[in-house]
Amino acid sequence: MPRWFRVLCPAVALLLLGLQGCGPEGPEGATRDDAGGSPPPDAAPAGAEASAPAPDAVGPRVVFLGTSLTAGLGLRRPADRWPERLDVMADSAGVPIRVMNAGRSGDTSAGGLARLDWVLQDTVDVLVLELGANDGLRGQSTEALADNLRAIVDRTREAWPDARVLLVGMEAPTNLGAPYTDRFREVFATVAEERGTALVPFLLDGVAGVPELNQADRIHPTAEGHARIARTVWPRLEPLVRQAREESPA
Repeated sequence: MPRWFRVLCPAVALLLLGLQGCGPEGPEGATRDDAGGSPPPDAAPAGAEASAPAPDAVGPRVVFLGTSLTAGLGLRRPADRWPERLDVMADSAGVPIRVMNAGRSGDTSAGGLARLDWVLQDTVDVLVLELGANDGLRGQSTEALADNLRAIVDRTREAWPDARVLLVGMEAPTNLGAPYTDRFREVFATVAEERGTALVPFLLDGVAGVPELNQADRIHPTAEGHARIARTVWPRLEPLVRQAREESPA
C-alpha cells in the first residue's frame, strides 16, 4: 500500500477539498493561480509566462498540462517547479528541451480538456499530462476522468501527429473507499495502455506523506519535493525527448 494511503486520513481529505478549489495564495507572496475555467484564447495559463523559452531556445517543445502540482503553488521561484527542474536535467543530459508550463491550480481533467485548444496552438513535441488529482479529491466519476484523458491524448495527436505523450498517475484519498481508489488508480494504467502512452504510475512517489518534502498544507510539495518529483519523471520523459529530438533536432 502506498505511503500516500497510510497518511491521508479523512480529516485531511476534507481540508484538501476546501483548498483545491480556491487556489490559496502561497507563502511569502507566492503568486496565486486562477482556479477553474479556461483562459481566453490570447491568455497564457497560470505559470506559462514564467517558463516561456528564450527566443534562441532549441530542442523539442515539452508541454506540461496539469494542476497546482505542476504550477508550483506556494513555491517562491518558478525555477523550483518540477517541469523547470526537468529542463535543467535535460540540458545536463545533452538533450535540451523547451518547457511550457501549463499548470493551473484547481484544474480537473475536464478543465484541462476545456483549455486544450490554447495549449495546442503552438508545437507540442511531448505532452506531459498531469491531471486527475482534483477529480479524485472531489470524488468525481472515474469513467469521466478516463474519457477526458483519452480526449486530451487524441486531440493532441490530431493537432500534432508526431507528439509523444507521458501520462502521469495519481492516487485518490482513502476516505472515498477502496473500490473508488482502486478504480481511480486503474484509470491511468488503462488509458496509457489503450492509447499507447508512456506512464509515470504515481507523481508523488516518495513525496506524499513525507513532512519535510511538503508545505504546511501537507498537499503541495516544497522545492525539494519538486526536485524529487523531477527525478521520478525523468526516466520516463528522457526516452520521449530523445525520440522527438532525433526526428526534429531543431
